[in-house]
Amino acid sequence: MRSFSNTYIFVFSLIMVTIVAVLLSFVSTQLKPRQEMNVQIEKKQDVLRSVGRAEDAAEADDKNAYINEEFGKYITESYVVDFNGNRVEADAFEIMLGLTAEIRKAREERNYPVFVYSENGGPKKYVVPVRGKGLWGPIWGYIALEEDLNTISGAVFDHKAETPGLGSDINTGWFQEPFTGKTIFNEQGEFVSVEVVKGGADPSNIHQVDAISGGTITSKALEEMIMDCMTGYVAHFKELANN
Repeated sequence: MRSFSNTYIFVFSLIMVTIVAVLLSFVSTQLKPRQEMNVQIEKKQDVLRSVGRAEDAAEADDKNAYINEEFGKYITESYVVDFNGNRVEADAFEIMLGLTAEIRKAREERNYPVFVYSENGGPKKYVVPVRGKGLWGPIWGYIALEEDLNTISGAVFDHKAETPGLGSDINTGWFQEPFTGKTIFNEQGEFVSVEVVKGGADPSNIHQVDAISGGTITSKALEEMIMDCMTGYVAHFKELANN
């Protein structure tokens, strides 16, 4: 039986590892544009879902083309503001893609992207992205406001690793739909956001929704996410509402 020296085995293993590494790097490089495109399509679809659009994405022959067409048709404007409500020179979509890094900054130092929805020149809706940390990983969402910059017209949320059947339910319709019609400012014009209430919201309270039974930590994390992210838009919302 032929034997191999330790040196031969080491060199052979090194060569094979190098070849595999090169192949994996090549595949990753080739797939990266498609992966980035898929992320962009997902973001656009979620923005559209927050205003009740992109309902037929699953049935579309070409989902990407469908989403891009819907986004171009209904998202008529996008821009970025700072904490004081001033517009800044930045790309709203790029900021949204990098929101993870943005929320690591102090609120006063962040850039805040805004997407404006309108159909045939009708009333505008303003969509803002939110992102935070759940029980087991990132959670995020998109909240659309009516033209009064106070009433929520729609909200979508999602997660990376929340507990199935519990915190993971933040991406279900039964949890998201009650946000519609809630308001984020009180009668005195103070920003109060939306409270996610364990044990059930008061039906007469226009600032409360039900928490997920058994998913209290994720529910409160989502409440904190909305408060944290939307606080940065308050100055801008008030300015728009007063114009």
